[in-house]
Amino acid sequence: MVWVQGMTVLALGAAGGYAVHKGLHRAFRAPRLPGADDPADHGVQAEGVRLVTSQGKLIFGWYCPPPGARARAPAPGLVAIHGWGGNADGLLPLAGVLQKAGYGLLLLDARCHGRSDDDDFASLPRFAEDLSHGVDWLRAHPHIDPARLAVLGHSVGAGAALLTGSRRRDLAAVISLAAFAHPEEVMRRTLTAWRVPYRPLGWATNRYVERVIGHRFRKIAPLRTVTRQHAPVLLMHGARDAVVPIEDMERLRDAAVAAGRVVESVTLPGATHYGTDANTGESVLDQAGTLIHAFLARHLPAPGGAPALPAPPRATRPRPPHDDGHDLDDAAAAPA
Repeated sequence: MVWVQGMTVLALGAAGGYAVHKGLHRAFRAPRLPGADDPADHGVQAEGVRLVTSQGKLIFGWYCPPPGARARAPAPGLVAIHGWGGNADGLLPLAGVLQKAGYGLLLLDARCHGRSDDDDFASLPRFAEDLSHGVDWLRAHPHIDPARLAVLGHSVGAGAALLTGSRRRDLAAVISLAAFAHPEEVMRRTLTAWRVPYRPLGWATNRYVERVIGHRFRKIAPLRTVTRQHAPVLLMHGARDAVVPIEDMERLRDAAVAAGRVVESVTLPGATHYGTDANTGESVLDQAGTLIHAFLARHLPAPGGAPALPAPPRATRPRPPHDDGHDLDDAAAAPA
């Protein structure tokens, strides 16, 4: 009953109050993994930069210039952001592949992560804010062609990349690595693992989180934003991902196809959520980087880059983007 749910929220506010507020913030705070890698160890030429994001906070990034930047015409650029609890260092193996292929990159630490400033909380929309500020920073760089920009994200960062791609029309490509389909479902899985019954406590917790972050889950869900992309999308997922089911990628692909978006999906055999081989523990990010390069080469080729691999068959057709002033039917994005 709706009134029962409402009374539960009121009860939580009255009985829990400040303790509930602080407890939930602690429970969902992202672990901070300090950056310690040297880009040179990954074969990457990079310099650390800081840029201003929302609320005047400073975020850290590795700027990886395109090879021979001063002697060449502006190159295509890619802004990338990690997943929950990660940092920009984890993206350096991908940068090694793409920098050699002629791309300039900006690898970001989201707020509350890595070397970036802290904030009162982290969330998918705040990841997207940081990513969008990174796009603005890179598009203004003299080494980068502002007409050939892409974004990439992993996990929560992938959701942020799709959210950014639904909001901006100045991107040439969007890359999602291991995105989940819907935050409501992620929260339900998390609360189930904590043995918290969804009704009434789990439901009330989710509504509280929505209030804190200032966004309804259904509005920021990748299942919704993937249907509103203004650029071609690559969805990539590990076949052995135990954190986000590979079925989530399939649902995202199907939603994009139904909406007429241009989308490609790639499964990495044996790969986990974190880009390692499930059997050996070895990184498969070099393999992922090669596939990402092939996708980018079709949509924002680097000067003098290697010929692009042929595009895989797909059942999508380009069509004009949705008018931002008109909502789609949200039923497809509702949690199961």
